[in-house]
Amino acid sequence: MKKKFSKELIIGASVLIALLILFFGIDYLKGINVFKSANYYYASYTNVAGLTQSAPVTLNGFKVGLVREINYEYDNPGHVLVELSLDKQLKIPVGTKAEIVTDMLGTSSVELIMASSNEFCEIGARLEGETKGGMVDKLGNELLPSVMTIAPHIDSLIVALTAIAADPALVNSVKRLDNIMANLETSTKQLDVAMRGVPALIKGANGTMTNVQEVSANLTRISAALAVLSEDLKEMPLDSTMRNINRITANLDQATEQLNSTNSSLGLLLNDPSLYNNLNNCAADVDSLLLDIKKQPKRYIPSIKIF
Repeated sequence: MKKKFSKELIIGASVLIALLILFFGIDYLKGINVFKSANYYYASYTNVAGLTQSAPVTLNGFKVGLVREINYEYDNPGHVLVELSLDKQLKIPVGTKAEIVTDMLGTSSVELIMASSNEFCEIGARLEGETKGGMVDKLGNELLPSVMTIAPHIDSLIVALTAIAADPALVNSVKRLDNIMANLETSTKQLDVAMRGVPALIKGANGTMTNVQEVSANLTRISAALAVLSEDLKEMPLDSTMRNINRITANLDQATEQLNSTNSSLGLLLNDPSLYNNLNNCAADVDSLLLDIKKQPKRYIPSIKIF
């Protein structure tokens, strides 16, 4: 039985298939989907540092394509031509810019800055290319002049720091600081000892608070009793009582005036000395009369004869 395919044909077909797989595999590893249709645009730059093939092309932070190829323009010295592979559905307005952006790690990508035109670029058209400095470039441009300005003063600063470090006052200050730290440690220990008595103090404070609560309860009861007394006082006829007291006071004033006046018997009795003297004399006469009666009763009491 004859073979349908010779050995050389099989080897040739295998090599061809391997080359095709290698070609498509390399594009796949680069991020190029050969089975997806795309539109191609171009942009020219004077500096593409950090930009590589398969670098992403973004629009408002969303990936819409990638860098297909990067070639030097020999017919336009000093410029590099970058081929951009963009999604087929994406329409590019006239005036759109393709800006190279570099992140902090030095990796570059292309960012599309869409124009507001209603006209769209044809496929294969050239976009305006710009290069935006990265974070490192900004730091170099802004920080380097300041560093160069400060550099002449660094030597004098080092000399001043050396003089300060060699100053004996600094050594003494460090020693005093050690003493202060030792004192703080001692104070901390004493405070720890003092804090041990805090629980007993808190216990006494709790007892005091209990007494205060009892006193507060007693004051509450007293206040309630005073409220009841106040209600009772409101119900009492205070107006009539006060009128009676005023009337009694007026009568006492009138009686006092009569006692002090000589127009009444009591006033005469209290204020007239002659009446007092007469009464005193009368009492003396009565006293002598009684003595005489005791001595000579027959003079005043006649004898009674009994038969």
